[in-house]
Amino acid sequence: MLARMMRNVSLIFCGAVLGGQALADPSHSAAHVALWPTIPFVRGQDLCQYQDAYGRTRAQQASDMVRLLGDLIRAGAEPKQAPELLQTLDSLIDQGRQRATGGFGMDVLLEGSFKAALDRVYELHHPQVRKVSFFNPTALSELVRVLRAQQRQGSLEAKPIEGLTGMAWGTYSFSPGCKGDVLVTLHLETQTGHSFNYQARGMPESVMGQIAYQVFSQFQKTHFPSQVTYLGKTLELLGAPGNVLGTTNSPRKAQFACECIQARLPTVGEYVYLNELGDWNGGVRSDKGLWALSQERVMAPEMPNPSMVRSVKEFQSPEIRYFCVRHAIGKKTATQCSP
Repeated sequence: MLARMMRNVSLIFCGAVLGGQALADPSHSAAHVALWPTIPFVRGQDLCQYQDAYGRTRAQQASDMVRLLGDLIRAGAEPKQAPELLQTLDSLIDQGRQRATGGFGMDVLLEGSFKAALDRVYELHHPQVRKVSFFNPTALSELVRVLRAQQRQGSLEAKPIEGLTGMAWGTYSFSPGCKGDVLVTLHLETQTGHSFNYQARGMPESVMGQIAYQVFSQFQKTHFPSQVTYLGKTLELLGAPGNVLGTTNSPRKAQFACECIQARLPTVGEYVYLNELGDWNGGVRSDKGLWALSQERVMAPEMPNPSMVRSVKEFQSPEIRYFCVRHAIGKKTATQCSP
């Protein structure tokens, strides 16, 4: 009788999970992308000048102008000459800004900074597989010729571009505040039709470091479902129903949720192995917090003595995280939930 009641509860729980949340869609995961080496950046509206013109009311601008005129007269300027001096100063400021922002150097700086920053992130984390790279369609001799001519790679004629799987382009504008920083947006589209957008604000030489880390995180982090090899078998990581990682207050609820998608909770050994792989090599970091195990147990990596496997009853109002796994062979073909 008790087993039947628990089975009914399990079925109701599964219906709520599957009815209210969608399972992870593999089409949304980020695979390896080989980008065209030239990243064009288009200059957008100068937000610094825009703020100068519209950041204050006309009355405030008039008040500032009167104050400046008074300062010039007190400094010894003739009243008739003061307006002309103000106009000259304003013209000199505009000329300086035009010289600083003229030409085509900013796009080259942003492209080079992005590539260098992306390499630094990869060097720092050392993932086993690099999932973002730049496709080179030319022989090295041709590349040298292009660089000696102070040109950028941009021709697609008669080039073997079968390996090209993504394109990136961006926009930049000078930020409000007029302190030299820029607002940069990078757009990336893959051959499969997925698009990604990243944005950051900072000084030109450093802003692309923020965007490079966003790109690295997007493509290198574990996307569910995914597969790893564990003890000679293929282990599928499915995540939680409708989420990357699930959160619950009961290991039993987490177990039911996994059973609803023909999966199970990881074992202690699987948790430990996936933690060693880490977020950038197909694993999941699980070295902090509580993680759901079967039989109303949890894994508490931060409390290894006398054992990091504990009963859930030892914790008051716990927040337990979990994700679901299964072996790639021998899957069930129908949804079956059991206590």
